[in-house]
Amino acid sequence: MKVEGCAYCGDKSEFPHGKFVTALPMSDVYLFGEQSCPGRCIVACNKHVNDITDLTDEERNAFFADVVKVSRAIQEIFHPGKVNYGAYNDNGTHLHVHVVPKYKDGFEWGTTFTMNAGRVSLDDVDAEGMLKSLREKLG
Repeated sequence: MKVEGCAYCGDKSEFPHGKFVTALPMSDVYLFGEQSCPGRCIVACNKHVNDITDLTDEERNAFFADVVKVSRAIQEIFHPGKVNYGAYNDNGTHLHVHVVPKYKDGFEWGTTFTMNAGRVSLDDVDAEGMLKSLREKLG
């Protein structure tokens, strides 16, 4: 089911919060527009649901398998000290998880990541190189 006006249900090429990377079995992956933590991605369920409990057990397992696949790709490409995960949905209605690589001695190490730090945009980094590397790893 697609929902009119939902950023995650709309045209992937016009996603307002980053750039489309690839589709996985249960999700769409985006390189997040704010890159203070290089490699940060969003894994959005390809089914419009409001909460993880709205998925069947099989769908939930497939969704989290996608999250793990993205995390592994981020770890192999960007070599962070740790990866954080966030599923904050207070103001939204579409299940998605932020996969946020954190770097020792880097931005916000040892703290919860900021949703929209506004420091580093995709225009400030090699977004095309990042997209290419992620697409190669994620297949």
